[in-house]
Amino acid sequence: MEKQKELKVTAELVKEHGLNEEEYQNIIKILGREPNFTELGIFSVMWSEHCSYKNSIALLKTLPHEGENLLAGAGEENAGAVDIGDGLACVFKIESHNHPSALEPYQGAATGVGGILRDIFTMGARPIASLDSLRFGSPENPRVRYLVDGVVRGIGDYGNS
Repeated sequence: MEKQKELKVTAELVKEHGLNEEEYQNIIKILGREPNFTELGIFSVMWSEHCSYKNSIALLKTLPHEGENLLAGAGEENAGAVDIGDGLACVFKIESHNHPSALEPYQGAATGVGGILRDIFTMGARPIASLDSLRFGSPENPRVRYLVDGVVRGIGDYGNS
């Protein structure tokens, strides 16, 4: 079997992987050398908005994260939990599956809902409702219609079965 050649990491490839120059330099610092193609892909995924909320984390940190009724806050457990009295709690989870849903609408949306439900269950709770806030472009665009159809079906099929 012939060994495949490793792709050379270029500035263009770094950009295609969604990394900026500062992030790329940080990778070099962490590794102590230039990353290979596989390592670049791993960093790209792990530092993506989907996995690390790299663009929205600063905004998320401005939200309240303490209170007398808070049972589990953001990042402490699989989902957040708030004491609502009478020995009951409201357990909630927010998930963004923008990138997976843009690539494969049905499966991306279905696994997004699946992750939310999984995290609710792991807190010992049972879901009674699911809210999906969807934002797309113009419905006149065929690609947007394709995405909406797949995402809505994925959410519905996974969330209602």
